[in-house]
Amino acid sequence: MRFFGTTWVGHDGGYALRRVVVAAGSLVTTVAACLVLRFAYEGLEIADVGAFVGVLVIAVFSVCGAIAFRRTWDGFQRRPADPAREEALRSVKTIGFIGSLVAYFLRSLVEAPGEGLRRGEYETAVVQYERRRTTRTGNPAARRDGKGKKPKRT
Repeated sequence: MRFFGTTWVGHDGGYALRRVVVAAGSLVTTVAACLVLRFAYEGLEIADVGAFVGVLVIAVFSVCGAIAFRRTWDGFQRRPADPAREEALRSVKTIGFIGSLVAYFLRSLVEAPGEGLRRGEYETAVVQYERRRTTRTGNPAARRDGKGKKPKRT
C-alpha cells in the first residue's frame, strides 16, 4: 500500500493510474532482476566452477523463488499467524526476491497489493466503530426537549 496512500479506500485520486504504474514498475524490476541473475550465472560459467554448482545455484534460486512467491502472495490475503516464522524466512525471501516481485506484479493486476486485506480490516473497524457509537448513551442534554426540560417519564 506504499504507493497508494488512502486512494485504495474510495479508488479516487489517480488510483487507476497508480495501479498501472506499480504494475509496470514491478514488471520492469522483475525483468532487471532476471538479467542480474543471468549475468551472475554467466559469471559462474566463465569461472568454470562445474555443472554441480550451476545446477545447485539454479535449484536454490528456484526453490527460494517459489517459497518467496507463496509467502508474498499469502501476505496480501491475510496477516501471518506466526510473525517469528516470517522473520526466520526473511533470508529465503531475500534469495528468492524474483518470486516476490512476480507475486507483486500479478497482484497489482487485480488490485493494489494488500488492498483486500486492508479493506477487510478497514470494514471490520468501521462496523465496530458504528456498533460502539450506537450503543453509547450519548449526551444527556441532547435528550431534552427543545425548551431545556427533560421529557416526563410515564
